[in-house]
Amino acid sequence: MNSSKAWYQSRTIWGALIAIAASIGSTFGLMISEQEQAVISEAILQITGAIGAFIALYGRLKAEQRVG
Repeated sequence: MNSSKAWYQSRTIWGALIAIAASIGSTFGLMISEQEQAVISEAILQITGAIGAFIALYGRLKAEQRVG
C-alpha cells in the first residue's frame, strides 16, 4: 500500500464516523441498521467526489493563466 488518499475519500473513515453517529443516535432512540449505514457511507463518498470535481472545474474556469 504505497499510494495515499485524502481522509474524506476513505470508506473506513466514513464508516467509522457513521457507526459512531449511529451509536449516539441509538441513545436517543434513532435506530440505523448496518445496511443503512453502508448506504449512507457510499452516498457521502459520492457527494464528496462530486464536490471535488466541481471545485476543480470551477478553479480551472476562474484561472487567469492557461494550462501548459
